[in-house]
Amino acid sequence: MQFNVPVKAVLSMLPCLFFLYVNAVMLFALLSKPLLRETPRYILFGHLLLSESLQLLMTMLLYIFAVTMVRMMSYICIILTIFATFTFKISPLNLAVMSLERYVAICFPLRHADIVTTRTTRVAIAVMWTVASLDSFTQLFLFVSVENTNYTVPRFCHRHLYRQQLYSNTNNAFIIVLFTCVIIIIIYTFFAIMITVRSASASSSSTERKGSKAYKTVLLHLLQVFLCLTSTVFNMINSDSLWGGNLTLATNVQYALFLCLIIFPKFLSPLIYGLRDQTFRHVFIYYFTFGFKITAKTFSTV
Repeated sequence: MQFNVPVKAVLSMLPCLFFLYVNAVMLFALLSKPLLRETPRYILFGHLLLSESLQLLMTMLLYIFAVTMVRMMSYICIILTIFATFTFKISPLNLAVMSLERYVAICFPLRHADIVTTRTTRVAIAVMWTVASLDSFTQLFLFVSVENTNYTVPRFCHRHLYRQQLYSNTNNAFIIVLFTCVIIIIIYTFFAIMITVRSASASSSSTERKGSKAYKTVLLHLLQVFLCLTSTVFNMINSDSLWGGNLTLATNVQYALFLCLIIFPKFLSPLIYGLRDQTFRHVFIYYFTFGFKITAKTFSTV
């Protein structure tokens, strides 16, 4: 049984490290070309990659601490878990802003260049971080005010070390409001783009093709939000009490859920989105294959 612990840890870390490498290559590809680096749509995509990578990194660290049973002071554990949940809330907000960017591009094409600029994109990113941090700072304030912050975590660092039900209630309420608003925004932009495309399809086939691609992209954003929700599903069913006190069964099931609901969605979401984009795909494949698959001439105009 003890042999399974390091094996599971290694099997979990290998895909994590590979996914972080792929995300790092995508980020490098975005930063390597001025057109990609200065375009609001790609800035938002780069920010999505960064938030997903940070969340994957924090999840990997917390998993290592849990497997190795690292004992730490409660305030260190709280900071780690709060930062992990903070990075989790950034991704859906980013997807909502990306959907709004596509909405402005299709529904208000003449004003798109004035509304969606590099400056407004940076402001939107700052707003995302502010909104996502509200719940985290609230929980940190409550923990410092109510709890005893100077004790050692008995087993492993986990959000369930909060002793007051108030923490769970505020976190659940914030997540429900957050995802409800994000889903409403994405669904609204999807139908708005679809209506605009259908009304303009008679006058211009190029507009129809562009709009069709845009609402498919927004639909992909909705899928990405549901992939984000898989982490919430994991937290809901990640409880030893659900497995009748069978620690071995609980460990094995939680390990499988960790891989399926936490690790793989964090990798698939940005990869699928990135490979759909013709301009970015050529640059990414070039750097990922070290220049063997596509020559620099393919994207020299980027």
